[in-house]
Amino acid sequence: MRILAIDTALGACSACVLEAGADRPLASEQLAMDRGHAEALMPLVERVMKRVDGGFVSLGRVAVTVGPGSYTGLRVGVSAARAIAFAAGIPVVGVTTVAAFAAPLIGREPGRVVAAALDAKHGQVWFQALSSEGKPLVSLRQVSYRDAARAIGAGPVSLVGSSALAVANEAWAIGLDALVIDDAKAPDIAWVARLGLIADPDNAPPRPLYLKAPETTPQDKARLPRR
Repeated sequence: MRILAIDTALGACSACVLEAGADRPLASEQLAMDRGHAEALMPLVERVMKRVDGGFVSLGRVAVTVGPGSYTGLRVGVSAARAIAFAAGIPVVGVTTVAAFAAPLIGREPGRVVAAALDAKHGQVWFQALSSEGKPLVSLRQVSYRDAARAIGAGPVSLVGSSALAVANEAWAIGLDALVIDDAKAPDIAWVARLGLIADPDNAPPRPLYLKAPETTPQDKARLPRR
């Protein structure tokens, strides 16, 4: 199977095409950005697909990051992935950003907790912790740096994600053995593809995952009175 993976959830706009069983993508591109995903995504996908023999018709599946992440970024990526999958007549699956960050560490160091900590702004993180075998230890949640560190338990822990260092500082303060492995702002798109290949379309819907309401509210003063 050949899969197109898309990520616009966090601090990058990324896409790649991966063949099942391959060590590296057939084509891949990532642009670091905090805004502008809507304008950048489809031209980026087109550039990636031009480097793949067979183009869109050769795809068997699409994967997209579904969050947690930017409200606008998630909608951009999910909408594009659904549209591409619909046009190609293939399934589309959702992959969480925390899973994509944690996946490279699963099975690497027996006995170490693997934790993903992504910046949720205002001193908060989107956080999840797994055993070295990938078993959930701390469910996905939005918490403070301190609460994330305390949720880890006795450790030792390997941390990944944009807020890995902030959580590590709190972990060190309470005496935990913590290592910061990667503090990237976005996951490796190849791992989004790998997780997408093994995902069950019935249990991994391409639907945005929000841990809190969007930080936007209607402007009541701007509304026109009803007649």
